[in-house]
Amino acid sequence: MAKNSVQSLLEDTRLVSEQNYEVVKAVRALVKKTMESTSEEIKYGGILFTSGVQFAGVFAYKTHVTVEFRNGAKIIDPFGFLEGTGKGRRHVKLMSVAQIKDKKLAAYLSLALQATQQDNA
Repeated sequence: MAKNSVQSLLEDTRLVSEQNYEVVKAVRALVKKTMESTSEEIKYGGILFTSGVQFAGVFAYKTHVTVEFRNGAKIIDPFGFLEGTGKGRRHVKLMSVAQIKDKKLAAYLSLALQATQQDNA
């Protein structure tokens, strides 16, 4: 059932923006490639990623995609791409597939998982 929900969300994203659809697909592929044993679920209008703990999610908007980090405020930002000022969450805004690499998303995913694991320890 969860795969159908993810697929439905992807199809809806594609109807709104082909570019955002490609970004979301690439983010999912990166998570699957770089993070061990992750699962996905649809919540809050996006796809949340869990690897023992829920640590990140990808959300498509009209003009961009964000990858949001549950405990992003606890990440010491080594690259300067984190946005947001709330108590806990931070995000990286993506406008293209190329920005996934340019904005070092793989490193942020790892940092987000570490921050969440430490917070739950």
